[in-house]
Amino acid sequence: MPSSGILKNSMNEECGPSLKKRHSIVSGRSDFWSSSDEDEGVQPHEKAIAAGQPNPPYCVRNIEQHDFGRREIEIAEQEMPGIMALRARAKDDKPLKDAKIVGCTHINAQTAVLIETLAALGATVRWAACNIYSTQNEVAAALAEAGYAIFAWRGESEEAFWWCIDQCCTPTASWQPNMILDDGGDATHLMLKKHPAAFKQIKGIVEESVTGVHRLYQLSKAGKLSVPAMNVNDSVTKTKFDNLYSCRESIIDALKRSTDLMFGGKQAAVCGYGEVGKGCCQALKALGCVVYVTEIDPICALQAAMDGFRVVKLNEVIRQVDIVITATGNKGVVTRDHMERMKNGCVVCNMGHSNTEVDVHALRTPDLMWERVRSQVDHIIWGNGKRIVLLAEGRLANLCCSSLPSFVVSVTAATQALALIELYNAPAHRYKADVYLLPKKMDEYVASLHLPTFDAHLTELTDEQAKYLGLNKVGPFKPNYYRY
Repeated sequence: MPSSGILKNSMNEECGPSLKKRHSIVSGRSDFWSSSDEDEGVQPHEKAIAAGQPNPPYCVRNIEQHDFGRREIEIAEQEMPGIMALRARAKDDKPLKDAKIVGCTHINAQTAVLIETLAALGATVRWAACNIYSTQNEVAAALAEAGYAIFAWRGESEEAFWWCIDQCCTPTASWQPNMILDDGGDATHLMLKKHPAAFKQIKGIVEESVTGVHRLYQLSKAGKLSVPAMNVNDSVTKTKFDNLYSCRESIIDALKRSTDLMFGGKQAAVCGYGEVGKGCCQALKALGCVVYVTEIDPICALQAAMDGFRVVKLNEVIRQVDIVITATGNKGVVTRDHMERMKNGCVVCNMGHSNTEVDVHALRTPDLMWERVRSQVDHIIWGNGKRIVLLAEGRLANLCCSSLPSFVVSVTAATQALALIELYNAPAHRYKADVYLLPKKMDEYVASLHLPTFDAHLTELTDEQAKYLGLNKVGPFKPNYYRY
């Protein structure tokens, strides 16, 4: 257990009747706290607040699940060769020594491997979830049991969501954050708004989502970004592997697990033909779906057409499609008007980070009935009996309804770790208060960490070939403007 992940706070009184004080065999302390109530309607932080514990060392659903969570993490480690190789290579150097990282991402077995890697490289972390439905409770329990400050559980209320993030961002006598690893920008914005003085002490921000990157650029344009930030979402390895290849597999998994859907012959509309949309379309087409694509960008639209997909406006096909998937990063893509005209049984889900793509708020009206039929699966029923199937209340379907391929997350985790190391150790003059892309050399290094899994052998340039191309023999091999 990495000592950098251990919190030394202690608690002297219980947080309420459904919270258990227990002795940790790992640390010899009796200050772990969690809710023993598995009902998602019970919010563990409410018990902590009621007990007068403003700064608990962690807050999870049920720490008794930690053994199961640890096995999940161990399984993920076997399929995450890149981040494990980085851990092995850099653990002696401790490139993140004294780094205090606020993390706000999905909390699952794969993220746990990243968290424990950062700790092995010298960092102390405090971590919250970026999505109220994607946390694996047993994994959060395993991390808390190992001594990490984890504040997350599946089914957080909106108020609990922000409370958890604030537990990580709020500076105290023993906790002065100096790095942020964000997925969606929520930790960045909360800290900037609520703790502006502490925000100015941040050495760097690493952001991995389209939504979060967009918010960073808005801050930069408005002159409100006072620290450097690294956009890893648009790094080649993240864009291609996490977005395209991961979504190509996980969209089918999410739909199958939640709806038992048969894809052959179904008609599907995919809104957005970026990397996520491309992956979804490839998977649906391979299983026999008739796939329509909606796009605002003529280049992406032409790509879709050349790949064999009909490019349409959603209104043109909304009455006939069986599945609607959003993947745009925008808001109001699927409206109440669209859903009024959908056929009975149409499945609606979102594969973009933001929960604004499907106008779920417009469905919460007295004339419609919500019926929970499975975890993260709701029937929205109209007065005439028509129903649509909504997954994860419009939130990220693959993380809420299934899980991601660990190998692909290894790629993203490695880019995140390298970006944190780069920003944390960079000389003061290297990065200004702006948004930067991950250096190309790091992109290539991340890819190289994963090649041994496939027994892949790179060809090496001769001196003459390198001179002819004007390249260094060890890279980078492509200019920044190259389109992979």
